[in-house]
Amino acid sequence: MESSEQRRPTRYVALGDSQSEGVGDGDDRTGLRGCADRLAELIAVHEPDVLYANLAVRGRLAAGVREGQLGPALALRPDLATVVAGVNDVLRPRFDADEVAGHLEAMFAALTAQGARVATVTFPDIAKLVPLARGAAPRVTALNERIRRAAERHGVAVADFARHEASTDPRMWSADRLHAAPSGHAMIAAGVAHALGLPGSDDAWTRPLPGPPPAAPAGLRGVAGELRWAVGFAGPWIGRRLRGRSSGDGRTAKRPDLLPVRLAA
Repeated sequence: MESSEQRRPTRYVALGDSQSEGVGDGDDRTGLRGCADRLAELIAVHEPDVLYANLAVRGRLAAGVREGQLGPALALRPDLATVVAGVNDVLRPRFDADEVAGHLEAMFAALTAQGARVATVTFPDIAKLVPLARGAAPRVTALNERIRRAAERHGVAVADFARHEASTDPRMWSADRLHAAPSGHAMIAAGVAHALGLPGSDDAWTRPLPGPPPAAPAGLRGVAGELRWAVGFAGPWIGRRLRGRSSGDGRTAKRPDLLPVRLAA
């Protein structure tokens, strides 16, 4: 058996879209942190020599994550990988839960076959955050069911956020309601750490936040708030779709190489 001096450092690679990239936790000027960075930091508390790469790019569909990130991830020969994708597919006019889950399962299979421990997540009901997206709720449910089954087939750890109301608390989400706020990214990292059984992890992430969430404005104030959200966030998103564009166009992975993890102050 190898001694601790002979054992190579844990190699963690994150694959995915904007959540793993860290949108909502920092900005493009000061830098993004996000749930994958936070998970790497949780690992580094107990494994200071961990190496971490983040291949995620915002706007990517599950097929794009598989096509553009799986090969580079396998080349890094990770001991641990997280695969988080599918929400962008849910929000497209054409959605096939079996097709999306098939891309995720292909990544699960390839990474686990190479010996990596893999973790993923289920997604909360976005209709509770974005009333205008009410029609997407059955899609999220269908995708989550398939993620759970695929994960079970390949021994993939699942942080099942869909089963916990804390995941739809508006305080966990940024102003666009589609990306986690810093507290939400911390919750995602804690959930994945718990699913993986990392030292120091527990189920605190499943518990509701203290106190009731802020009440949504009623009447004209509520309508005005929804209109501001539609103009500020939904409108640009729809515009990109109509032009065949993505928020990730021209972007590359923020951390394509395995590098040491610097703990946040």
